[in-house]
Amino acid sequence: MTTTAFHPLARLLHWLMAALILAMLFIGVNMVGDLSPRHPLLVELHKATGLALLVLVILRIALRLGLPHPALPRDLPRLQRLVAGASHLLLYGLMLAMPLLGWAMLSAGGYPRPLQLPAIAPHDLQLYAVLRQAHGWAGYLLFATVLLHLGAALVHALVRRDGVLRSMWPGPLRRSE
Repeated sequence: MTTTAFHPLARLLHWLMAALILAMLFIGVNMVGDLSPRHPLLVELHKATGLALLVLVILRIALRLGLPHPALPRDLPRLQRLVAGASHLLLYGLMLAMPLLGWAMLSAGGYPRPLQLPAIAPHDLQLYAVLRQAHGWAGYLLFATVLLHLGAALVHALVRRDGVLRSMWPGPLRRSE
Protein backbone atom coordinates (compact mmCIF):
# COMPACT_ATOMS: atom_id res chain seq x y z
CA MET A 1 0.00 0.00 0.00
CA THR A 2 1.38 3.41 -0.96
CA THR A 3 0.62 6.53 1.02
CA THR A 4 1.49 10.19 0.61
CA ALA A 5 1.34 11.11 4.31
CA PHE A 6 2.18 9.62 7.65
CA HIS A 7 -0.66 8.34 9.82
CA PRO A 8 -2.16 11.17 11.96
CA LEU A 9 -1.02 9.44 15.18
CA ALA A 10 2.54 9.18 13.80
CA ARG A 11 2.44 12.89 12.95
CA LEU A 12 1.11 13.77 16.40
CA LEU A 13 3.84 11.73 18.09
CA HIS A 14 6.52 13.24 15.83
CA TRP A 15 5.64 16.83 16.72
CA LEU A 16 4.96 16.11 20.39
CA MET A 17 8.31 14.36 20.70
CA ALA A 18 10.05 17.15 18.78
CA ALA A 19 8.78 19.70 21.30
CA LEU A 20 9.65 17.49 24.28
CA ILE A 21 13.13 16.67 22.96
CA LEU A 22 13.94 20.33 22.38
CA ALA A 23 12.66 21.14 25.87
CA MET A 24 14.75 18.30 27.32
CA LEU A 25 17.90 19.48 25.59
CA PHE A 26 17.48 22.99 26.97
CA ILE A 27 16.53 21.76 30.45
CA GLY A 28 19.51 19.39 30.46
CA VAL A 29 21.95 22.12 29.47
CA ASN A 30 20.49 24.55 32.04
CA MET A 31 20.51 22.13 34.96
CA VAL A 32 24.18 21.13 34.59
CA GLY A 33 26.15 23.09 37.13
CA ASP A 34 23.04 25.01 38.21
CA LEU A 35 22.98 25.31 42.00
CA SER A 36 20.08 27.75 42.12
CA PRO A 37 16.82 26.98 43.93
CA ARG A 38 15.31 25.92 40.59
CA HIS A 39 17.79 23.04 40.17
CA PRO A 40 15.68 20.35 41.94
CA LEU A 41 12.65 21.34 39.85
CA LEU A 42 14.68 21.12 36.62
CA VAL A 43 16.02 17.69 37.60
CA GLU A 44 12.53 16.34 38.39
CA LEU A 45 11.13 17.83 35.18
CA HIS A 46 14.01 16.31 33.21
CA LYS A 47 13.45 12.86 34.74
CA ALA A 48 9.67 12.89 34.22
CA THR A 49 9.96 14.14 30.64
CA GLY A 50 12.66 11.57 29.92
CA LEU A 51 10.38 8.77 31.09
CA ALA A 52 7.52 10.14 28.98
CA LEU A 53 9.83 10.27 25.96
CA LEU A 54 10.89 6.66 26.54
CA VAL A 55 7.25 5.53 26.43
CA LEU A 56 6.54 7.71 23.39
CA VAL A 57 9.56 6.49 21.42
CA ILE A 58 8.60 2.86 22.02
CA LEU A 59 5.10 3.65 20.75
CA ARG A 60 6.58 5.57 17.84
CA ILE A 61 8.85 2.69 16.84
CA ALA A 62 5.87 0.30 16.96
CA LEU A 63 3.86 2.65 14.74
CA ARG A 64 6.76 3.09 12.33
CA LEU A 65 7.10 -0.66 11.98
CA GLY A 66 3.36 -1.35 11.86
CA LEU A 67 1.90 1.40 9.68
CA PRO A 68 2.56 2.28 6.06
CA HIS A 69 4.55 5.45 5.52
CA PRO A 70 5.42 7.49 2.46
CA ALA A 71 8.42 6.52 0.40
CA LEU A 72 11.16 9.02 -0.29
CA PRO A 73 10.91 10.72 -3.69
CA ARG A 74 12.08 8.45 -6.50
CA ASP A 75 14.41 11.07 -7.91
CA LEU A 76 16.31 11.41 -4.61
CA PRO A 77 19.94 10.35 -5.23
CA ARG A 78 21.00 7.01 -3.74
CA LEU A 79 23.53 8.59 -1.37
CA GLN A 80 20.86 10.92 0.03
CA ARG A 81 18.52 7.96 0.52
CA LEU A 82 21.24 6.15 2.47
CA VAL A 83 21.99 9.24 4.57
CA ALA A 84 18.26 9.72 5.24
CA GLY A 85 17.90 6.11 6.37
CA ALA A 86 21.02 6.23 8.52
CA SER A 87 20.04 9.53 10.12
CA HIS A 88 16.58 8.19 10.97
CA LEU A 89 18.12 5.09 12.53
CA LEU A 90 20.47 7.33 14.51
CA LEU A 91 17.57 9.53 15.65
CA TYR A 92 15.50 6.55 16.80
CA GLY A 93 18.55 4.99 18.47
CA LEU A 94 19.36 8.20 20.34
CA MET A 95 15.74 8.81 21.30
CA LEU A 96 15.74 5.33 22.85
CA ALA A 97 19.25 5.50 24.31
CA MET A 98 18.97 8.90 25.99
CA PRO A 99 16.27 7.99 28.53
CA LEU A 100 17.80 4.55 29.09
CA LEU A 101 21.20 6.13 29.76
CA GLY A 102 19.54 8.58 32.14
CA TRP A 103 17.72 5.77 33.96
CA ALA A 104 20.90 3.71 34.20
CA MET A 105 22.82 6.76 35.39
CA LEU A 106 20.29 7.41 38.18
CA SER A 107 20.44 3.74 39.12
CA ALA A 108 24.24 3.67 39.27
CA GLY A 109 24.33 6.90 41.27
CA GLY A 110 21.76 5.67 43.77
CA TYR A 111 19.41 8.53 42.92
CA PRO A 112 15.61 8.34 43.03
CA ARG A 113 14.01 7.29 39.78
CA PRO A 114 10.64 8.50 38.46
CA LEU A 115 7.67 6.45 39.62
CA GLN A 116 10.07 4.44 41.80
CA LEU A 117 11.21 2.48 38.76
CA PRO A 118 13.60 -0.38 39.49
CA ALA A 119 17.32 0.10 39.07
CA ILE A 120 18.67 -1.05 35.71
CA ALA A 121 22.33 -0.71 36.67
CA PRO A 122 24.21 -1.60 39.84
CA HIS A 123 25.00 1.12 42.35
CA ASP A 124 28.55 2.03 41.30
CA LEU A 125 29.90 5.57 41.34
CA GLN A 126 32.50 4.86 38.63
CA LEU A 127 29.77 3.48 36.39
CA TYR A 128 27.66 6.54 37.25
CA ALA A 129 30.46 8.84 36.07
CA VAL A 130 30.80 6.94 32.78
CA LEU A 131 27.04 6.93 32.21
CA ARG A 132 26.75 10.62 33.06
CA GLN A 133 29.40 11.46 30.50
CA ALA A 134 27.79 9.15 27.91
CA HIS A 135 24.39 10.76 28.55
CA GLY A 136 25.91 14.20 28.02
CA TRP A 137 27.72 13.30 24.81
CA ALA A 138 24.65 11.47 23.48
CA GLY A 139 22.67 14.65 24.18
CA TYR A 140 25.08 16.69 22.05
CA LEU A 141 24.88 14.06 19.30
CA LEU A 142 21.09 14.09 19.49
CA PHE A 143 21.06 17.88 19.19
CA ALA A 144 23.34 17.74 16.14
CA THR A 145 21.21 15.00 14.57
CA VAL A 146 18.02 17.00 15.19
CA LEU A 147 19.64 20.00 13.47
CA LEU A 148 20.59 17.79 10.51
CA HIS A 149 17.02 16.42 10.39
CA LEU A 150 15.58 19.94 10.49
CA GLY A 151 17.97 21.08 7.77
CA ALA A 152 16.99 18.17 5.53
CA ALA A 153 13.28 18.87 6.10
CA LEU A 154 13.81 22.50 5.09
CA VAL A 155 15.70 21.45 1.96
CA HIS A 156 12.80 19.19 1.00
CA ALA A 157 10.28 21.96 1.68
CA LEU A 158 12.05 25.01 0.29
CA VAL A 159 14.48 23.71 -2.34
CA ARG A 160 13.15 20.41 -3.66
CA ARG A 161 9.47 21.16 -2.93
CA ASP A 162 8.80 17.43 -3.07
CA GLY A 163 6.18 16.99 -0.33
CA VAL A 164 8.43 15.23 2.17
CA LEU A 165 7.89 17.82 4.91
CA ARG A 166 4.21 18.09 4.08
CA SER A 167 3.83 14.33 4.59
CA MET A 168 4.73 14.80 8.27
CA TRP A 169 3.09 18.19 8.76
CA PRO A 170 0.37 18.22 11.44
CA GLY A 171 -3.24 18.56 10.39
CA PRO A 172 -4.91 17.82 7.10
CA LEU A 173 -2.87 17.94 3.92
CA ARG A 174 -4.31 20.61 1.63
CA ARG A 175 -2.02 20.83 -1.35
CA SER A 176 -1.52 17.92 -3.70
CA GLU A 177 1.60 17.40 -5.82
